[in-house]
Amino acid sequence: MWFPIFRLIQFDRRSRIERSSQKTIQTIGRKLVEERKQELKQEMEKGQVSKAKDLLTLLIRANLAESGTGGQGDKNLSDEEVMNQIPTFLVAGHETTSTATTWALYSLASHPDIQTKLREELLALPSDTPTMEELNGFEYLDRVVRETLRYHGIVQGTARVAEQDDVIPLERPFTDKYGVLRHEIKIKKGDGVFIPIRVVNTLQEIWGDDSEEFKWLDPPKPSASIPSAWGNQLSFIAGPRACIGLRFALVEMKALLFALIRSFEFKLAVDADDVIGKVG
Repeated sequence: MWFPIFRLIQFDRRSRIERSSQKTIQTIGRKLVEERKQELKQEMEKGQVSKAKDLLTLLIRANLAESGTGGQGDKNLSDEEVMNQIPTFLVAGHETTSTATTWALYSLASHPDIQTKLREELLALPSDTPTMEELNGFEYLDRVVRETLRYHGIVQGTARVAEQDDVIPLERPFTDKYGVLRHEIKIKKGDGVFIPIRVVNTLQEIWGDDSEEFKWLDPPKPSASIPSAWGNQLSFIAGPRACIGLRFALVEMKALLFALIRSFEFKLAVDADDVIGKVG
């Protein structure tokens, strides 16, 4: 059972550090947003167009254009909402991609045959600077990225809070602790719902007995039943709250692998049994 009030109680040192870090990010974020907003307003008043193309500048510029005068419109974000995107850019946009790329290299080093086949595909392109369309056109690269995100589970799970009473239908009924057969789960407004991303991505009923192996470069047919935003897996969640940076993250990861695999051959420095993945 999940009690939202517990989020306000700092039980341990880690919680206190996280709370302190969040305050620091918010302070710096507000300063960045305000400074960039004022700079863009001045440029707009002078009829100038900023050449900066960083994500924060593009977001604020689009926000100001939507409102016209820089005030609050019906569609544009508040300064607080813009500021809240900064941790998303830093953590969700880069930390997860770099971690996924690391595990992709590990898997390729553990499977030399796959690495060799991928290198042959990438070297077939004469240019060292592929376009986004060319990166997305590499079929085997796409399959390697897809399997990396499924198997290694960069994000283990996520949570949502119900905004209204609802009913979640079940594919198969279960018997609860009171002996009652349940065909659905009733949730109330405010209830927390945990989504076990990696559990679904490695569920044996879908992926088979070898679901915990890096091998499903061709997803099995049962995986099509997974409601997902991409790749028959929950790595980017699904629905209107799916990962907003999905396409960017995929292209970024493909670009990194393109440059690295074409230029280097990767081998494990230690035995695979000595490599331990950690969550948290």
